[in-house]
Amino acid sequence: MKLTLKEISKLLNGSLTGDENVIITGAGDIESAGPGQIAFIKDKTYLEKAKISKASAIIVPKDLSGLNNNTIHTENPYLAFAKVLEIIYSEKENHFKGIHKTAIIGSDVKLGHNVSVGAYSVISDNAVIGDNTVICSNVYIGDRTIIGKAGYFYPNATIREDCEIGNNVIIHSGTVIGSDGFGYVPVKEKYYKIPQIGKVILEDDVEIGSNSSIDRATIDKTVIGRGTKIDNQVHVAHNVIVGENSILLAHVTIAGSTILGKHVIFSGQSGAIDNLKVGDNVVAASRAAILQDVPANSVVWGNPAAPILEEKRRIIALKALPELIREVKTLKKKIEESGKNK
Repeated sequence: MKLTLKEISKLLNGSLTGDENVIITGAGDIESAGPGQIAFIKDKTYLEKAKISKASAIIVPKDLSGLNNNTIHTENPYLAFAKVLEIIYSEKENHFKGIHKTAIIGSDVKLGHNVSVGAYSVISDNAVIGDNTVICSNVYIGDRTIIGKAGYFYPNATIREDCEIGNNVIIHSGTVIGSDGFGYVPVKEKYYKIPQIGKVILEDDVEIGSNSSIDRATIDKTVIGRGTKIDNQVHVAHNVIVGENSILLAHVTIAGSTILGKHVIFSGQSGAIDNLKVGDNVVAASRAAILQDVPANSVVWGNPAAPILEEKRRIIALKALPELIREVKTLKKKIEESGKNK
């Protein structure tokens, strides 16, 4: 990147104070950024760090004062900084353009305008790939799978047969979309596999991190709603529905046929058992184990998960338990001694 501060301010729709001709070539943290870099602070709690920062410019909240640095004032500094990083990333991005000679394209495949398919990738029969989608190296796209526009599929992603993927979807390396759901019928001492013939639907603007698995439904569909973001190493089981604009962080597991509402957040290593309903705007704190339905707008924590204030009281009570036991033993001893003296 090589832009003047004036150009960046215009791109961010910000208000510039200082030298508009300063050249910005990169971005950095408020503490480590140096000349030529732009940094940001979210609020006035970082003001002192901003004052001693060596960054050539700082993105700050709209109403912040007290800085002599070159600044761009915006409504949302964090978002503005993300847009700067987006500019840098787009310039660094480097993928094979066109259809690589080693790629395998099946019969009756429909490729949109400006689609890229990298080395050794496989696009199976009757698949549909929308305009401006990038398929990197060693990606597998199964039969009859439909992918929308402007998707990005990193190396070694696997999209199995009959999946439906919307526009602007990003799938990172090692992730499998449409793996078989875990379904077996016990027969004496053995297990009979239940064929998993459903599909996975990823709606627009979904992003899924690396090494995650989204299982296909047994006979219907597993759905990841519009705008949902899923971290690395997450497992979403068969027939699960995840509502729009939800967040599933690392190591989350959602068991089969559970339904999550909109704007749900599952923190790291939390999860839900099968056939539950979790309402809109629910937050599951780290390692929460949800074993029953959760009403909308709840914050839960613990194992089993409970309302967070209840769980905090339980933890405080447990910490006090050793002292309480000592007190009970002391009282018991005094009572016993008092009885002996009568």
